[in-house]
Amino acid sequence: MNVNDLWRSSNPTAWEQALQRYWLFVQPRNMELERALDALDVRRLQNLSPQGWYDFLRDEYFRWKYTAPNRYATTTIQLRKYVEQNALANLDGIRRQLLNFDLNDVGAGLKTAKKIRGLGTAGASGLLSLMYPEHFATVDQFVVKALREVKDLPEADALAKMKPLNLSVADGVLLVDILKRKAVENNQVFGTSSWTPRKIDMVLWAYGR
Repeated sequence: MNVNDLWRSSNPTAWEQALQRYWLFVQPRNMELERALDALDVRRLQNLSPQGWYDFLRDEYFRWKYTAPNRYATTTIQLRKYVEQNALANLDGIRRQLLNFDLNDVGAGLKTAKKIRGLGTAGASGLLSLMYPEHFATVDQFVVKALREVKDLPEADALAKMKPLNLSVADGVLLVDILKRKAVENNQVFGTSSWTPRKIDMVLWAYGR
């Protein structure tokens, strides 16, 4: 089933199978990390020290988001500046902000996460989607590519104008809103409460590969 057909499907099995496809594209060496962050409890982040927050970002989140070695290297160069400039307190301030903002304000969340050195809109959305999967989704080039294949989306013109490798915060807000809307729709149609924006992005990521 292509993504356009799936988007309009009211078959819960088709959607569950599409969700499971995500794991087929995860590199074996990353599987343990993927499973761990898929089950992340935000309360763990609440109890981190400044050094612990830095370590989590460097060793877990950035490795999860930037699986290509060159991308991981370039982004962590930026992150490492917090250590080199004795600025872990500043980074920890961002952690506290991320734990205390209005979850319905997608733009505010993305802007706050983007303050972390090395993160653009895609990277910011990824962190938020792991922290708050019921409110946020990872929105990146693969999600844009997949959504462009869905016919008659109200946001089609805006999707066509996006630069998938350089998404703006406004792009991120629009994309998250689409995925939130779809999660609500799936739950209504299937009579469930399990679909989240994060699960919708996992489905689209596999289609956009």
